[in-house]
Amino acid sequence: MTPLREQPPYQGYAYAYPHKTAYRPLDPAPSLSEVWAHEDRSALFLYLHVPYCEMRCGFCNLFTTTGTPAEAHSGYLDALERHAEATARALGPATFAQGAVGGGTPTLLSPADLERLFRIAQSAFGVDLRTLGLSVETSPATVDPERLAVLHRFGVSRLSMGVQSFVEAEVRASGRPQRTAEVLRALGHIAEQPFDVLNLDLMYGLPGQTPETWCDSLRRALEYGPRELFLYPLYVRPLTGLDGRATAHDAHRLQLYRLGRDLLRDAGYTQHSMRLFRRDVPATTSRTYRCQSDGMVGLGAGARSYTTDLHYASEWGVGRRRVRDILSDYIGRSTAQHGVADQGIVLSRDEQQRRHIQQSLLCAEGLQRPFYRERFGSDPLQDHPQLKQLVREDLAHDDGDTLRLTDEGMERSDAIGPWLQSPAVQQRMAGFDLR
Repeated sequence: MTPLREQPPYQGYAYAYPHKTAYRPLDPAPSLSEVWAHEDRSALFLYLHVPYCEMRCGFCNLFTTTGTPAEAHSGYLDALERHAEATARALGPATFAQGAVGGGTPTLLSPADLERLFRIAQSAFGVDLRTLGLSVETSPATVDPERLAVLHRFGVSRLSMGVQSFVEAEVRASGRPQRTAEVLRALGHIAEQPFDVLNLDLMYGLPGQTPETWCDSLRRALEYGPRELFLYPLYVRPLTGLDGRATAHDAHRLQLYRLGRDLLRDAGYTQHSMRLFRRDVPATTSRTYRCQSDGMVGLGAGARSYTTDLHYASEWGVGRRRVRDILSDYIGRSTAQHGVADQGIVLSRDEQQRRHIQQSLLCAEGLQRPFYRERFGSDPLQDHPQLKQLVREDLAHDDGDTLRLTDEGMERSDAIGPWLQSPAVQQRMAGFDLR
């Protein structure tokens, strides 16, 4: 078995397992009533997806599109409302513990459409969004007092904004035509209407980026007192604007990662994953939702939903034409059609275990063996003995109750994640028709 320390550290980032490239048409396609009939609905995650952006960054492979006129957004919200009605009918009584609105850029919607999006969720599920520690993604170009006022009115507690870099030349070289003055203007508006948690996304490995400019961007971000920062390595992916360009070599990215990690630790931040650093986050944003085992209800084209043994979503694509075709299909669906899960993957017991391990191990809290045993009736190191390799290589420490990554293991999360995938999932991902 090849030592993980000898493998490239930047192999791939997936924020969920299995990745959507492992999804396929479900035949027969179950109704949502069947899907959720026997699920625990006491602590669900509500996710709303808005697949529109003012620009497509050169590194982005998210399900989103640009250039859509504002008047077309109402048709999408009509479809999302039908989707919400069908899902609420299938769920029956349910309690939501956490929520997020992502994309795309949700704040590209007009203030009126943004308000309608929140009201759809409230009306369909009878949920008070203020109780969810609701998180919303935004961009510098779409931050203004009117939109921020809507977010506050519906109890948004966390605002996440992608900055990537405070060095204009670096951002533009990554295919993002963003001006630093625009970032500063947006941060000024947020300072006037602050949120419980402000998160800023920064990126390392950008073209032309040096250790000095990277640390300068981090220090400038800290001036605004964000309670969270996400540090993302640059990946060049197929069908994106940077496709075909060389990526920063691994040693350079690893150097920048370590500089960023140490700078934030010295500034009082606690590392929660390879990407996430937090400081002074209010306890009200800590919820009972457990990502390893609790369900997710996704609304909108591109939104995933998770049950114990089924993950489902609309189709996925990256290319402009494919995304627009999928959006057109979604908008044209009736309420009845939205009440069926027709794309997804059924998770075997082995896949459920791998997901649980990945969702736990790649976070600072680590893989809690009692929680795993409670859920699966067995021990993770017996079910997946390859985990012992992490301990042998000093990439993880096992105290008997928790398997937790060391600093060396944490910085190799993007190698450990793919290493934990099953051969079956890897085969499905490799066979996906990416368009």
